[in-house]
Amino acid sequence: MTDENHLLPAEPAQRQIARELYQHAKDLPLISPHGHVDPVLLADDEPFPDPARLFVVPDHYVTRMLASQGIPPARLGVPSVDGSAVETDGRAIWRLLAENWKLFRGTPSRLWTEKVLADVFGISSRLGADTADEIYDELSARLAEPAYRPRALFTRFNIEVLATTESPLDELQAHAKLAADGWGGPGGRVITTFRPDNLVDPDWPGWAQRVADLGALTGLDVGTYSGFLAALRSRREAFIAAGATSSDHGHLTAKTLVLDDADAAVLYRKALGGSASEDDAEAFRAHMLVEFARMSLDDGLVMQLHPGSVRNHNRDLYQRHGRDTGGDIPSATDYVHALRPLLDAYGTDPRLRVVLYTLDETAFSRELAPLAGGYPSLYLGAPWWFLDSPNALRRFRETVTETAGFYNTSGFVDDTRAFCSIPARHDVARRVDAGYLAKLVSEGTLPLDEAAETIADLAYHLPKRVFRLDRQA
Repeated sequence: MTDENHLLPAEPAQRQIARELYQHAKDLPLISPHGHVDPVLLADDEPFPDPARLFVVPDHYVTRMLASQGIPPARLGVPSVDGSAVETDGRAIWRLLAENWKLFRGTPSRLWTEKVLADVFGISSRLGADTADEIYDELSARLAEPAYRPRALFTRFNIEVLATTESPLDELQAHAKLAADGWGGPGGRVITTFRPDNLVDPDWPGWAQRVADLGALTGLDVGTYSGFLAALRSRREAFIAAGATSSDHGHLTAKTLVLDDADAAVLYRKALGGSASEDDAEAFRAHMLVEFARMSLDDGLVMQLHPGSVRNHNRDLYQRHGRDTGGDIPSATDYVHALRPLLDAYGTDPRLRVVLYTLDETAFSRELAPLAGGYPSLYLGAPWWFLDSPNALRRFRETVTETAGFYNTSGFVDDTRAFCSIPARHDVARRVDAGYLAKLVSEGTLPLDEAAETIADLAYHLPKRVFRLDRQA
């Protein structure tokens, strides 16, 4: 199991304070308002597949690292878009990971994996070529037990809210099944999140067909721009009925643009007709962020915006295995100028709430912390994806707190597809925050009782309030 001093400060006095602060957060329920766990996992509650398909095949953090060392994703069981052969033997995939485990030294992937093995499955043996089969067999035995099925683990993890993420075209059948079962775990619930990227990006292959599918799903005429907006509003209503409290927007840039309806309709018609230029597509995406902010004023969904990822940069990987398989790369991102049109329109409206994430650490102190400190609608999301690591979490607190404070941040979000790693990620964040707060206490800049209140807020109360999960914010 995890060492009680894991990730806490090495300096003895600070460590003692951090240990005390950590106690105020460690047993609080988990709030997971931004994640990508497949809701079918919990709706069907089937046993997890073999260890390789739990830890390796779906985890592009893992397959990406191995691919960087010349191990193709096909050997790791990653499905190919053309149906060509991939490795299907789970033990062979697991052995390949174990034989190359040294590649993950110092990485968060190693940290998550080892914490999950120890804290969730009770396995303390160090992964390596000589222990691969032993650990594989232990995991396989655990996965066959009822106590390790998804719903049982949800309860054991003490998850109060788990938000999944779906396209507006998703009919939310898994969420309907969970509702019909009356299930959200004792004291917990599973909700959806509205993710419209594939319907507002004309550059995304298949966009026009997806727009047509939106019309068929809603029974509305999407041949016009006004009909398109009405169909999106209709799906937002369906998502809210399924528990959604937020939307999620993953654009390449943070650019926003205010257009009148006539100009927006021109862009929409060009996109539907296949004649939109790259500039037209960017203008449409930018305007749609403003439209979604306007919709949020009416229906209360919290907007999450996380730009800055150049999707499918590794074209060979994309062509062989498709999206979300480890081929994306962070890019520098402008927020100050890009967000100004949206903020000029709605930035001080108390009905709007926007959580901003970044993959560009240089923006934290220069742009994001001052923006969050200047607009009541803005909150800073936790470091995510490439920045989801102990050191980046520490840098985040050190960089933004002096300008934005703690309460212009959203608290921790785990942003993961890996269900079993959720408690590990929250525990790491709570330990890192305990260490940062202990430093403030030891330096005399924050009283101990206020630090204790703050760590509980960061771990639990803030994300619950910011994402309107308490139904009272």
